[in-house]
Amino acid sequence: MSDKMRITILDDGSIKVQTDEISAPNHMEAESLLARLEELAGGKTEVEATGHHAHEHGHTHTHEDGHTHN
Repeated sequence: MSDKMRITILDDGSIKVQTDEISAPNHMEAESLLARLEELAGGKTEVEATGHHAHEHGHTHTHEDGHTHN
């Protein structure tokens, strides 16, 4: 597992974040980082699952902080 995140600021000023599969020990920190980035950017968030990740998370789960995603 590589635990990599790529953050790109696009020409229109939006922020694109791409991640590889994140290991269990780092998952909550990655989620926290993304939530904080979203909060600081103050804009709309769109999530697009691609590649292996799109197939792996075919279920809904809830994190300790109460947020839920597929």
